Amino acid sequence: MRALTASKIRELFNAGLGRSDVLPFWVGEPDEPTPEYIRRAGIASIEAGELHYTHNLGIPELRDALAAYATRLRRPVDPGSIAVTSAGVNGLMLVSQLVLDPGDRVVQVVPLWPNLQEIPKILGAQVETVALEFHAEGWRLDLDRLFAALTPGTRALYVNSPNNPTGWTLDAPAARAILAHCRRHGIWLFSDDAYERLYFGGAAGELAPGIMDFAEAGERVISTNTFSKAWRMTGWRLGWVVVPPTLADDLGKLIEYNTSCAPVFVQRAALAALAQGEPEVQRSVARLHHARDLLLDLVAAVPGVTAARPAFLKIDGMTDSLAWCKDLVREVGLGLAPGSAFGPEGEGYVRWCFAAGDARLREGVARLARARTAGL
Repeated sequence: MRALTASKIRELFNAGLGRSDVLPFWVGEPDEPTPEYIRRAGIASIEAGELHYTHNLGIPELRDALAAYATRLRRPVDPGSIAVTSAGVNGLMLVSQLVLDPGDRVVQVVPLWPNLQEIPKILGAQVETVALEFHAEGWRLDLDRLFAALTPGTRALYVNSPNNPTGWTLDAPAARAILAHCRRHGIWLFSDDAYERLYFGGAAGELAPGIMDFAEAGERVISTNTFSKAWRMTGWRLGWVVVPPTLADDLGKLIEYNTSCAPVFVQRAALAALAQGEPEVQRSVARLHHARDLLLDLVAAVPGVTAARPAFLKIDGMTDSLAWCKDLVREVGLGLAPGSAFGPEGEGYVRWCFAAGDARLREGVARLARARTAGL
């Protein structure tokens, strides 16, 4: 455990808690609260006394709704393949526990959210990484390099698309090719789909392409997801996973011995999100699309800053992103996430969470420009 890397984002976030002078763009969280109809559903459940244990895999109504949602977006999914988890990251840990043994070899496409990088290591797996390549027009994955790393005997591949922090997104041909390669070699494929609705690469509201578009029920593909992003439910801590139906009972055991079940009132709030939330999801995506474009237009005028969409910024001359971000907080009150938090491949970059209004983004970029002018 002591060999694990602590989250550098959390290190900055915790240090800045309570400071009203800091503009925080470090955590992937919007500046708007959870929609009221979702909050009301949770409150109504509490008032109705739904405060007891429930099924390990989730209340039946929510599993049915999630299966219908996944079927509408991707491909037919049976409720028996769905498990509700106490946060998306809890789902990632549970399905990793379900599949990995100590000493297993896994491959991850990086840069990558630090929580996901450390999960296999907690379980004693050996992690090999394949880095995305930075280009001014966007990030790219070299499939030949990835397939060279996915040798026979590899236990699992982790792919997060759209990717946190780079915004890189699989296209359909790449998704098909990766799935076919993993099938040939019996490799488990973990698809972290947390940002599938926050996609700006197609028409308004279009879903990001994904592995689940082409995966068949029962094969070695697991999708993990969360209510945090599309429905702005970060603090509620609720997620779900789609697993081969033959593994659902085993996953239920793991849930029992980890958290037993997700709170019923949080699941009722999630039901409201699924039932009523589509207009709000569409509004949020449009707002984020605008915010991303505004931010990139503004930072283009800041000396020594290069951006590939969405907002993983390359800072000229920076060699220690954690120290630089600490200086940024101290000198100008601007909170960004250090690129090194996403692995050594992220060094030299910072991530800017642009889920904010225009005035806040403009002030943040003004502070960044002051820092650069001052030699930071």
